[in-house]
Amino acid sequence: MTPFSNSSIRVGLVGASLSGGWALRAHLPALAALPEFELTAVAASTLDSARRTADAHGVPLAFGDAGELARHPDVDLVTVAVRVPAHRAVIRAALAAGKHVYCEWPLAVDAAEARELADLAAGSGVVHAVGLQGLHSPSARFVRDLVAGGRIGGIWSAAAVFAAPGALGGDRIPRAQAWAADPAAGVDLLSVSGAHLLATLADLVGEPRELTAVVANTTPLATVAETGEPVAVGRANQVVIGGVLAGGGVLSVAVQGGSPSGAAGFQLRILGSAGSLTVTPAQPGGSMQIADWTVLLATGDGRAEPLPVPDGYRTVPAGVPAGPPANVAALYREIARAIGEGRPAHPDFRTAERYHDLVERVRRVAL
Repeated sequence: MTPFSNSSIRVGLVGASLSGGWALRAHLPALAALPEFELTAVAASTLDSARRTADAHGVPLAFGDAGELARHPDVDLVTVAVRVPAHRAVIRAALAAGKHVYCEWPLAVDAAEARELADLAAGSGVVHAVGLQGLHSPSARFVRDLVAGGRIGGIWSAAAVFAAPGALGGDRIPRAQAWAADPAAGVDLLSVSGAHLLATLADLVGEPRELTAVVANTTPLATVAETGEPVAVGRANQVVIGGVLAGGGVLSVAVQGGSPSGAAGFQLRILGSAGSLTVTPAQPGGSMQIADWTVLLATGDGRAEPLPVPDGYRTVPAGVPAGPPANVAALYREIARAIGEGRPAHPDFRTAERYHDLVERVRRVAL
């Protein structure tokens, strides 16, 4: 484990573009609200970009090279928020420097690379975590406890639909996301949105033991939204999964890319022998792994009643904004506990390897 010279865990954040996107919307506000952490360094694709971010957020150190950031003595934990094809190099640099690692999902471009990184991390002696934030969602943990406690009886079926906004799987792609149209990038609706949904759902009802699927690309040619330039798309944008759970219940999942913004969001219904739970995002358009949930319980012949998520399920300070920062902050707190207790974090790179394997299993069985 990396020794600490002070009481805070010093974070070096590596992002392809720290001026916007996920790092700005989730990691920076999460870290700013957590007293256990101190953001001491940022690295971006250029030193100028890193310096602008450092100046804007009061970060002492800026780097144009992730390896240099990882080797700096004032960094204890490296957060990897670059494009997926660059994850491997940054993670290897961090592990070689003996630093703890938090990597955004997907961990790798495919299951083989995920296995390599999980093996490497397992022998490193550091804490490693992957950004499957739904596993630390207060709403998800509440529903998991309701299911495990038998509130709706034995599970007969679990059905989830996620309507992803148009930029994910639509026929118009923002220029900043055009790189992901190449299947070698390791990013599509199944490996990102589908995996987040499957991981969160599995935490509630268990992983499927049998699978069938349809994985399709209905937009093989798209255009860049800003320019109208044509782009060949080699990634899936429609996914339907069926399965059987360990207890015999039936699983169904649909991930629909290219949805109109007004239709984006998710719905989950878990039907049991004694009732059902219906889950939707508390704010329209939210994704399962980062949204607060509205939970309705129906039993017997009575009307569905709302079940507010008890405050005790929230593990982050009240000042952390809802949405992306909240569950990211909860995962950072899990990392802090794991470092302090000398144990693995959850979810770690082995968890990531398992879900990379599940994604590839879905592709193999797809019609």
